[in-house]
Amino acid sequence: MARIAGVNIPTNKRVVIALQYIHGIGAQKATEICEKVAIPAERRVNQLTDAEVIQIRETIDRDYIVEGDLRREVTMNIKRLMDLGCYRGLRHRRGLPVHGQRTHTNARTRKGKAKPIAGKKK
Repeated sequence: MARIAGVNIPTNKRVVIALQYIHGIGAQKATEICEKVAIPAERRVNQLTDAEVIQIRETIDRDYIVEGDLRREVTMNIKRLMDLGCYRGLRHRRGLPVHGQRTHTNARTRKGKAKPIAGKKK
């Protein structure tokens, strides 16, 4: 089992798919990494040599922000918005949708479980 960026990636999957288990690496970045390291797309993780795993690890450490660093950066950006008191920060603080979605009927994921209000029915 290969360990890259603090994540155990699955051994029986293709390298492009397995790299996506790392937070911050999607399909596009995974294919970029495989091209940089010159690993064919159909290669599986259990077929990689130790040198190739080390090369992948070094490429990710050098060129990409992943896992803990990325999570920290995102939370710091949200905290900065909340401290500024801007509109997006207020929406984060209140637990409401941030990107302009309607809240009259939807947004249950962001608002949480519906709370019944007495006398609301018309």
